[in-house]
Amino acid sequence: MKFTNPKLDRNEPCWCGSGRKYKQCHMAFDEKIRAAEMQGHEVPERRLLKTPEDIEGIRASAKINIAVLDEVASRIREGMSTEEIDRIVYETTKKMGGIPAPLNYEGFPKSVCTSLNDEVCHGIPSPDVILKDGDIINVDVSTICKGYFSDSSRMFCIGNVSPETRKLVEVARECVEIGVREVVPWHYLGDMGAAVHQHALENGYSIVRQIGGHGCGKEFHEDPWVGYTSMPGTGMLMVPGLCFTIEPMVNMGLDEIYEDDSNGWTIYTEDGKPSAQWEVQVVVTDTGCEVLAH
Repeated sequence: MKFTNPKLDRNEPCWCGSGRKYKQCHMAFDEKIRAAEMQGHEVPERRLLKTPEDIEGIRASAKINIAVLDEVASRIREGMSTEEIDRIVYETTKKMGGIPAPLNYEGFPKSVCTSLNDEVCHGIPSPDVILKDGDIINVDVSTICKGYFSDSSRMFCIGNVSPETRKLVEVARECVEIGVREVVPWHYLGDMGAAVHQHALENGYSIVRQIGGHGCGKEFHEDPWVGYTSMPGTGMLMVPGLCFTIEPMVNMGLDEIYEDDSNGWTIYTEDGKPSAQWEVQVVVTDTGCEVLAH
């Protein structure tokens, strides 16, 4: 069997860069990972695990990301165009010393994703899209600061949103909160995803299967892919240092989706019913996880 992480000699310097001998640092840690891999589980490569220095860098990036979303929250209103939201995100990010990660990423033309109502994700800001009474919108902000990436999103209810739609928004938030609680070191991503899915189903909703969360920190999108319709005991082993997003896309109707052929980005619900999503970025710790961006 070819192992994901090569074994080191016990007296070699540890791979984490601590300067300590391997046997005094990550040897027992690696043996737990290897045992899971021998049982057929997916385990993280060492390159995916963030060092304390990395985590500090991501925290600094996340500080900007959170502040940008706070600024949007203070100014979003009925009658505003999504282009105005994009301008707020760009200007606030740059003022704080960051770079909007979405801008020109694989050709994406704006600094933020703004997804309204039946748009599941990747909505493109436009001067022609005006927020109306009763709309719901996801504002998805991602930031680069000194080479480190952060990523989180929030839902906003515009004016008099119907009780039915407001409940969808709240349940989507609860799904993320459940996901955070289910991040337990030495458990599996599938355990977390199954708990999130169950909560959505219990409330009569579905979760998008094809799009999920992702690793994030040194790059915008890293392994692992994080799904929310999974089975317990499946998916990557969650170990301290693994950093990823929790962002289930919860649909009021069915889970079928389609991509806008005209722009190649925006994803819609097939049945035209609304979708809601909140996103946080977490890093696994020895006891659970730390929410870095929210």
